[in-house]
Amino acid sequence: MFYLIATILLNTVLSVIFKILPRYKVDVLQAIVVNYWVCVLTGSMPIGGQPFNSNGVQQTWFPWALITGACFIMLFNLIAYRTRVDGITTTTIANKLSLVIPVLLAIILYKEHDGLYSILGIILAFPAVYLTSRAKKEDNKPTALGWLALLFIGSGLLDALLNYIQHGYLHTVADESLFTIYTFAAAGSIGMVLIIILFVLKRIQLRWRNVLAGICIGIPNYFSIYYFIRLLHSGFLQSSAAIPVNNIGVLVVSTLAALLLFKEKITLLRFIGLVLSVTAILLIAFGT
Repeated sequence: MFYLIATILLNTVLSVIFKILPRYKVDVLQAIVVNYWVCVLTGSMPIGGQPFNSNGVQQTWFPWALITGACFIMLFNLIAYRTRVDGITTTTIANKLSLVIPVLLAIILYKEHDGLYSILGIILAFPAVYLTSRAKKEDNKPTALGWLALLFIGSGLLDALLNYIQHGYLHTVADESLFTIYTFAAAGSIGMVLIIILFVLKRIQLRWRNVLAGICIGIPNYFSIYYFIRLLHSGFLQSSAAIPVNNIGVLVVSTLAALLLFKEKITLLRFIGLVLSVTAILLIAFGT
């Protein structure tokens, strides 16, 4: 139970941080890059030494770590941007409902989760995202459906990719640990290249507040992943139920945080989208 609660709260904390960053004029890209290097340092501590060597580069999962790292930094920036523009509730729904994509691929490719209720849950997910995107923001303009669709598809495909890598290339706990560190390092390295280019072009300025913001993001980000992995291995819930239950928790708690801290409005369309989201996740979780 502890791992489930910790994962939900830490993911909510990340959403809140992304929402308040513009108030302090933080460059989100710089903060996210620092965040990934904080994750690398934090993940390297249990190893008792630096994890980067020629042996790691020769592992079969190394190319996948580079690809995953590139996906990480693109999606994390997109989540941060849409949270600021569309709000916590809308962005969280699009992000967390993306679990339907790996489930759908599992049905097609591996003949898994082919229950009637699971399929119904997948069907409900699409109007849930659409209705949420149609809800008007404070400026009375509807949310950009294209950006939410990109977030929805991208997050889902990343989950499916991680599932494929987990089953095909990560055979030991050491492999999982090193793969995670190398993935964070790849994301951080790509981000550093982008920052150097933008700095040379005089498009950005380096500020200490961006470093501090990155530390504030990196610590909950690492432990949200760490506790989620612990949840999957704790036996508290089967993985097929743990992932959807975790997503429901993040949806509900993030929505409450948005209401209490930022006075986000839950319009009728957004409320219907939220209800459909929770229903879809429950059907996928327990309909197999």
